[in-house]
Amino acid sequence: MSVLQLLLNYGQFLLNCCLKGVLSVSVNRNMLFLNTRSVCVSIICKFLKNHTNTQYKTLIDIVVIDYPLKKKRFEIIYVLLSTNKNSRIFIKTRVASLEPIMSITGIYSGASWFEREAWDMFGIFFINNFDLRRILTDYGFLRRYTQIDWHLITDYVEFIFSSIRWSWLSLNHMTNILVRCRLTSLYFED
Repeated sequence: MSVLQLLLNYGQFLLNCCLKGVLSVSVNRNMLFLNTRSVCVSIICKFLKNHTNTQYKTLIDIVVIDYPLKKKRFEIIYVLLSTNKNSRIFIKTRVASLEPIMSITGIYSGASWFEREAWDMFGIFFINNFDLRRILTDYGFLRRYTQIDWHLITDYVEFIFSSIRWSWLSLNHMTNILVRCRLTSLYFED
């Protein structure tokens, strides 16, 4: 049997065990992906950690991907590792912009840091995570750092690094004109 067929059989087993929580199973580059409902993520994680045939005891990462034009804007991917079975699994779910999701800190204590980062950078609220504080941005920072559409609301000036030169980049929300000024030493040249 090929690795692809084995992963699909294992995914079908998980689909049958988790009932309606798992929407679909897919395999990409010999990695198993479970597409789940957002309300069932904590239950599925608990099952994957404690079941004899899974034993995904380690949370590797929580990844958030922002799709600004979709109704369910954020895709959250939980990466779990089973050292006993020598396998990884990716649990994918989608949430809307202001939709909360259950925290998995009761299942994986290391999830607290990843959830704090998702809260700070994207504004995703995790229910039952009692430590949602800023972790990467300043407390005076009003907008979410990585949301692409916030620059449309206001003029924002950002200092970016270019390998060719240092330059100021201004995003004007009316005309979306990029204004570049060359920086020489500490002074601007006209």
